[in-house]
Amino acid sequence: MEAKIKHLDKLVNHLLDIDSPEKMERALCALLTYGELADVANRLQIIEMLQQGVPQRQIAEKLGVGIGTVTRGSHHLKRHGYL
Repeated sequence: MEAKIKHLDKLVNHLLDIDSPEKMERALCALLTYGELADVANRLQIIEMLQQGVPQRQIAEKLGVGIGTVTRGSHHLKRHGYL
């Protein structure tokens, strides 16, 4: 079981209150470093491709990440009922 992230509920509610794509982009850029934002965007691509049934090796090749990154993401998503 993973530890609860302190103040995660406040973060979630803050993001849910944002009412436009432009404001969301500004908020994410303010909250995350460039590298963190790039990682999150890449993880979203991994999620979408896994949900579409794209093979893990193909995802890794297309996104330029290691197969371990995709496999860990897949296991994490399954564990949380996201896949």
